[in-house]
Amino acid sequence: MDAPHVVGGPPAVPGRAALEVSPLPGRSGIRARGEISALTRTSWEQALSELARRHAGVSYVELSDVAFVDVAGVTALAITAMNLPDGRVVVENPPPQLPRVLEMFWPGLDRIEVAL
Repeated sequence: MDAPHVVGGPPAVPGRAALEVSPLPGRSGIRARGEISALTRTSWEQALSELARRHAGVSYVELSDVAFVDVAGVTALAITAMNLPDGRVVVENPPPQLPRVLEMFWPGLDRIEVAL
């Protein structure tokens, strides 16, 4: 199993956002911890690009330890899913705003399955 790595800058400092992304053991996908916002967007987009490169039918994005995701972070996820050649992305345990934003801007997007 690959060790987790911190993306989005140095370790968490009070008042600063941090995002940690690691591979999911035993499944194709990633686990994120922290928050997905303007301060961590580049790292989030890099993690999604890597996820898309390794995609093989179904990819998982585990977000139970993500406190917040902004609209741009959801947009990056939606665009990644729409650009996959086939299959889908299963988003597990997202923060409550993620499914709301998906439904608001991408109703019926069948490339993303949200598992609460």
